[in-house]
Amino acid sequence: MKICIIGTGYVGLVTGACFAQTGNTVYCVDKDADKIAKLEEGIIPIFEPGLDTYVKNNVEKGRLHFTTSLAEAINQADISFIAVGTPQDKDGSADLKYVKAVCEEICEVATKKVVIATKSTVPVGTGDQIEAIFKEKLKQDFVVFSNPEFLKEGDAVNDFMKPDRVVLGLNEDGEHIKDQLNELYSPFNHQKNRVIFMSRRSAEITKYAANSMLALRISFMNEMANFCDAAGADINDVRRGIGSDPRIGPAFLYPGLGYGGSCFPKDVKAMLRAGEDHGMAIKTLVATDDVNQHQVPMYFDKICKHYGDESNLKGKQFAVWGLAFKAKTDDIRESQAIRLIDKLVEAGAKVTAFDPEAMPNTKSENGDKMTYAKNAMSCLDNADALVIATDWNEFKSPDFAEIKAKLKSPVLFDARNLYNAKYVKGLGFEYVGVGVR
Repeated sequence: MKICIIGTGYVGLVTGACFAQTGNTVYCVDKDADKIAKLEEGIIPIFEPGLDTYVKNNVEKGRLHFTTSLAEAINQADISFIAVGTPQDKDGSADLKYVKAVCEEICEVATKKVVIATKSTVPVGTGDQIEAIFKEKLKQDFVVFSNPEFLKEGDAVNDFMKPDRVVLGLNEDGEHIKDQLNELYSPFNHQKNRVIFMSRRSAEITKYAANSMLALRISFMNEMANFCDAAGADINDVRRGIGSDPRIGPAFLYPGLGYGGSCFPKDVKAMLRAGEDHGMAIKTLVATDDVNQHQVPMYFDKICKHYGDESNLKGKQFAVWGLAFKAKTDDIRESQAIRLIDKLVEAGAKVTAFDPEAMPNTKSENGDKMTYAKNAMSCLDNADALVIATDWNEFKSPDFAEIKAKLKSPVLFDARNLYNAKYVKGLGFEYVGVGVR
């Protein structure tokens, strides 16, 4: 098939590259001419494992194209996908200005039937709003459906190529394209059919409900970790105990600094706002957001208590490993690691940081707030303590003897519970984790 992807961020670029990898001809559209030029040269603007290989391979084979012309792309496409940003508005809701701008432009340039999906995360009722724009201004026939993405940054290519499910939301007027959509997703259904058809509004809610459920699990485990601190228990034992129950499972049961990134914080707030718009407060999500807001201040208080109080942080030098909101990405949006660094700096401490991928983004947004090390071990030079803020694999089995030798004092603040507390303490470190003994 011929596919049009509108927007070349994380979602759009991964979607386009993966559809091309299965043999489709894909046209990726973006208004950013500089980004398009770089993509045509094989320069990927984001770090996502495996994505560069897919992009370069499919550009070379003539299946993946990049353009700034929406007219060129959409008028060749059998199916199109909107994958532009839906940033958080001032009231917490998803701002649909980019989605609506795309729809307005489609009305101006489309010369054939438009079959288009929202791949962006959009609130319930967005499909209805798009239909209203098309009914008023689009001269061509159209079908609007929902096809939310379920991609984890750091594993997005694998998630797309081996999906747990493919959610497709169609209203009755879109029933006739079911066979077309089944054909598009057939390469991903060889072992079993992963396509789930539902109404468009149900599909829109499904995306928000999934992210909200995962965020809730993270906040719940952070609450349990804080309770373990108060009660003298170990959250790692509790985590293994409850995670072995198949009704619960082990995923997303790791306490730390809280969730961040471009999805969970924004989507939880958007779901809360959507609830208010429909006359109800989603109380579990109110608590989820509240716990997440307090997790970094909670861990900062642990650091302060270790040194007596906040005033004693002034002049201290901290080495921080990790800047990205999670491992295997260069994304620092809503990074809890940077929130913690902000609090250290505000208290008068100095910070030297290292991250395998996120330092360029951090430098461009945070300037000289901190200094940056060439590698993890040089980050420790002249440091009073080491803070683990992102759970990169390369931080998981370090040379503790070298760490101890480099630090002014053997103090390790493990905000991601990467290490075995008893083992590290046995090596002579003062160790502060999250809910561990």
